[in-house]
Amino acid sequence: MSTAVQASLPRGILYQALLLGSFTLLAAALLAVADRVTREPIALRHAEDLNASLSQVILAGIHDNDLAANPLTLTDAAGAPVLVYRALREGQVTGVAYQVIGNGYAGEITVILALDAEGQVLGTRVLAHKETPGLGDKIEAAKDDWILAFNGRSLGDPPAERWGVKKDGGVFDQFSGATITPRAVVRAIKGGLEFFAANQTDLLAPAREATVHDNAKQVH
Repeated sequence: MSTAVQASLPRGILYQALLLGSFTLLAAALLAVADRVTREPIALRHAEDLNASLSQVILAGIHDNDLAANPLTLTDAAGAPVLVYRALREGQVTGVAYQVIGNGYAGEITVILALDAEGQVLGTRVLAHKETPGLGDKIEAAKDDWILAFNGRSLGDPPAERWGVKKDGGVFDQFSGATITPRAVVRAIKGGLEFFAANQTDLLAPAREATVHDNAKQVH
């Protein structure tokens, strides 16, 4: 190998390294700009979706606050955080809403559950799922009114042993060919009612007291 060729190798490697570094910096800068530009619209869309979901399960007549503002963060029996949105009227809690998860045929089913101050179901809606179209998707309010059967129910209505689909001795209908899906939703809602019963004091604390309590929990 000639001396000229040997001398050119380090320069060629240096050039390639600089070129690669420049492209990397440019890509990073573009990603940062894109994140900055899209962050606010994404956050706004998320807030709109959240408010739309909450308004479906908590009627406007029972609260005078922004449902999505100042949520509580509590912990469920498994140690997982639960974000709770409260309906308030003159500072008093008239209802609460939070997400519960069921394990369906094709994966997790995310449900938002709203209860009044006595623990009765105000409303519930399926927010996300991967169940079979035409079978399991009847859990969606837009596809079927099955989900409305939980309105007015509570942990004692029906009794705990009847909180299931009819195939399991419960009171709730199942779908032909898709029992696993409604079974998962029923269990998730029952779990949400049990969460309410276990955390009723925190959930129904007046707004000012609840906020202080929640902040203390986050500090510790």
